[in-house]
Amino acid sequence: MYVVNVRQAKTELSKLLARVEAGEDVVIARGGEPVARLLACKARTQRHPDVLKGKIQVPDSFFDPLPEEELVAWEGR
Repeated sequence: MYVVNVRQAKTELSKLLARVEAGEDVVIARGGEPVARLLACKARTQRHPDVLKGKIQVPDSFFDPLPEEELVAWEGR
């Protein structure tokens, strides 16, 4: 774990992000007290938009307008 003060974090943000990307945790401190921790985000998984193509069918009635009582419930009127 790498600890930096706020001023150093502001001036070296790009370097700190590089450390985080390399797997290191970075703690930002104010007056010697830890305030925040920078952690790497999970990598995004690859999307497969056509994975269900042809496997499900949407009936035409799906696109019909909702009944008034349903609209009232959704809109909170």
